[in-house]
Amino acid sequence: MAMKKTKNQMQPSVFIETYGCQMNKSDSEIVAGILADRGYANAATADDADIILINTCSVRANAEQRALGRASTLAGWKREGEHRKLGIIGCMAQRQGDKLAAENPFLDLVAGPDEYRAIPDMLDRATGRHVAVDFHDDEFYSGIEARRQTRVNAWVTIMRGCNNFCTYCIVPYTRGRERSRPADEIIDELKMLADQNYQEVTLLGQNVNSYHDGETGFARLLERAARECNIPRIRFLTSHPKDLSDALLDVMAAEENICNHIHLPLQAGADSVLKAMNRRYTQAHYLNLVEKIRQRMPQAGITTDIMTGFPGETEADFLETMKVVETVRYDDAFTYHFSVREGTSAAEMKNQVPKKVRLKRLNRLITLQRAITHEKKMALLGRIETVLPEALSRNNPEEWLARTGSDHTVVFPKGSTKQGELVRVEIVKLEGSTLIGRQSF
Repeated sequence: MAMKKTKNQMQPSVFIETYGCQMNKSDSEIVAGILADRGYANAATADDADIILINTCSVRANAEQRALGRASTLAGWKREGEHRKLGIIGCMAQRQGDKLAAENPFLDLVAGPDEYRAIPDMLDRATGRHVAVDFHDDEFYSGIEARRQTRVNAWVTIMRGCNNFCTYCIVPYTRGRERSRPADEIIDELKMLADQNYQEVTLLGQNVNSYHDGETGFARLLERAARECNIPRIRFLTSHPKDLSDALLDVMAAEENICNHIHLPLQAGADSVLKAMNRRYTQAHYLNLVEKIRQRMPQAGITTDIMTGFPGETEADFLETMKVVETVRYDDAFTYHFSVREGTSAAEMKNQVPKKVRLKRLNRLITLQRAITHEKKMALLGRIETVLPEALSRNNPEEWLARTGSDHTVVFPKGSTKQGELVRVEIVKLEGSTLIGRQSF
């Protein structure tokens, strides 16, 4: 039975709210493509929608709490129209499944990351709550044209799932086992994006370094993308240190259209903590990788993820993390304290660090990294950088918000420059944490 239409629309409209990582953003664009193929319209805002889907993250508890809070608020929105439907999709849907549906009776559907093709049928059913959380190891969403949010940069998922089983991480349990898309299929998608005049693509995977399709590893895939696809700028996320190869760094250094930026999660600096996390590298191995990056690409931007307060972390262990931060001098870092995730090995560890200590260490880490980030930005003053204007500045519609190849954000006057037009700018000053530029002719 087809779903009831609103009075002023020929098609029911859908709005997708996305929480979490770039992979979730890419998935939301895939879901939008699946729904568009079945005749559903895209709603510009939640208020305009007949259907709202919340695409969720489970990496930390507060991400789930935010999504649940939003869903509870939208329960009132749903009651205002009998045709309205509300669903939760993504990692939290996969993790909680039937429990999520049972505890939130206002939900019409719950769908995990491998069940997005089922969403239109779930919406078309007239009544009842519908849950789909099976894993499908052959699901790459091939043949689906993602409905992308911008015409400048695009996410391209090259692999799904994860086999690493870091002891604190829920991802292998919510996204299934690691599998890689066929290389030719990825290259074809990139060529299509080039034909559509996309200026930048970001290749996505939980660990892109472990990509493999037959004899094609990630270094070879990246080389093909750079040479065959006519994309001006190529990025990728995320690299796991245990799999970062010399071959990959050589490709990055050799190909001009691969951005000189690498996100290399550290998580912790002490070898004992890294072992307990099941990260499978040491501090020395990590620092050696950074040295190799600097040797090949002296101006490369390096960013990271760092956790404080993992079970068993001592003050001496934490100081090892601070030492690595001072040694590497990251351009920026995503920092957070350990969050217990039910179902992971770390949740069962007995030597939990008190929250007060976790937060105190986090604040010390943030203070250090902010000072380093400020110094890294100051070092850019006077430099000429090629930047990609992505959006208007929130503070001034006469200015572009743009990014350098090393992933620094720059604001500069619009002038005659168009969105998505690669331009050269001189970095002239730093206002607060914002780099200010002017076009260089």
